[in-house]
Amino acid sequence: MLTRLKVSGFKNLVDVDVRFGPFTCIAGVNGVGKSNLFDAIHFLSALADRPLLEGAKSVRDESGRTTDVRSLFHKVGTDYDHKMSFEAEMIVPLEGSDDLGQAAKATTTFLRYTLVLGYRGEDAPGAPGPLEIRKEELSPIRIGAAPKHLLFPHNVSGWRRSAVLGRRVKPFISTSASEPKRIIKLHQDNQNSTGGGRALERSAFSLPRTVLSSVTAAESPTALLAKREMASWRPFQLEPSSLRKPDEFTAPARLGADGSHLASTLYRLARSGSSTGNGESQTATSEIIYAQLANRLAELVEDIREVRVDRDERRELYTVQVTGMDHTTYSARALSDGTLRFLALAVLELDPEAQGLLCLEEPENGIHPRRIQAMLGLLQDIATDPDEPIGPDNPLRQVIVNTHSPVVVAQVPEDSLLLAQLKDTVSGERRFKRLSFSCLPDTWRESKSPPDEKPGTISRGDVIGFLSPIAPEAESSAPHLDYATKHTKRAAVKTRRVVDRGDISTWLIPEAAPQK
Repeated sequence: MLTRLKVSGFKNLVDVDVRFGPFTCIAGVNGVGKSNLFDAIHFLSALADRPLLEGAKSVRDESGRTTDVRSLFHKVGTDYDHKMSFEAEMIVPLEGSDDLGQAAKATTTFLRYTLVLGYRGEDAPGAPGPLEIRKEELSPIRIGAAPKHLLFPHNVSGWRRSAVLGRRVKPFISTSASEPKRIIKLHQDNQNSTGGGRALERSAFSLPRTVLSSVTAAESPTALLAKREMASWRPFQLEPSSLRKPDEFTAPARLGADGSHLASTLYRLARSGSSTGNGESQTATSEIIYAQLANRLAELVEDIREVRVDRDERRELYTVQVTGMDHTTYSARALSDGTLRFLALAVLELDPEAQGLLCLEEPENGIHPRRIQAMLGLLQDIATDPDEPIGPDNPLRQVIVNTHSPVVVAQVPEDSLLLAQLKDTVSGERRFKRLSFSCLPDTWRESKSPPDEKPGTISRGDVIGFLSPIAPEAESSAPHLDYATKHTKRAAVKTRRVVDRGDISTWLIPEAAPQK
């Protein structure tokens, strides 16, 4: 679980410091670069599992993909910054395993990971790539310091004590400050809080990947679990074409980031019985899972009677099927895009094996405005409940969404909202716009942050402007009317928009206002 992220020098993220709770909504108009925060999270996730160059090329640029890693660095005019820095505070699972199946148990679950990357170009002699690691550290955050770091509302005796464990004080990964032979050290991980023992040393210059990305359970169980946690920070871009596909019997039984393997995941979930754990028969457990999904899906589509997976023995395929109130059965191929996305998220909510951080771009796509509240409720239910202990029924899961929809912004919890805006900034002789994230006043980010770390707050005008984007009829000189006059065939005809009708416009603002 990512609880705080500091980024500087990455795209238009300069001196960004964002705290996260179980559910966070980032709102902003098109073009401000709010997706760059997702890209920063994705970049860190990729670097925890891949070489530096491969991780950099997995991050998109303005054209949708990155071919030049230099484009990831902050740029003003034609000048690029020479380095980018990341600092992530996270809670990791207590147990896990590495790629060889070796079990790992963390000695500390609340950690801070710091990474500073520099650009040295393609022609540096002996260099493994254009990126170099200038600093890499993994340090524990003491239990006694947890109240100063976990600011979102949570149950101390239940949730925090089950999530934050361990008393180690020494780092797991550290970097020596000596130049030019910078050394990154992987320290021994044991129950001794001093973390003594000989460290494994690596030259930062020759490293093609982070030390964290290559660690094993035998070397450092805690660092391995930090790697696993960061690798689980994945963007979820549910593609209808992937959601509609049936699965072979041999397909992975875990939902992919694009929504693939929905059928096999649901079949595994219905057969496992892990969601109930109270000894019912296999058939009864499957029916409970299918009934839970049908009830959840009915919040979006009223005409839902049943959800299940058809097992085709002849073709060896799993296919998702939905039955309506008229007893007509439809396969996933016949379902709408919005219904499929909602169904995939409902499966995710029921799956105790699905953990980590989910980043969703514009989850309202394909959903009617009147059903967006059901989608938001589902997303919040996917995230961990900070009032209950961590366990199979309350996995350590987190959701971050971004949106430009006023309907979404109006209905998310007020303490979950961050507004992304471009701010004029002057640094030395450079003037540029950087992305900032502001919260509503009197919410936990503003009220509980230390005085020297207070985030910016959203003004009342910004909120009203975002929630009421449709203006009443303007004068004939308004820009949109000038454009219409120049570019439409009906230039001489003054058209009236739906919002300009008196019997409609008088109801728009009252409906957008919060209910008392």
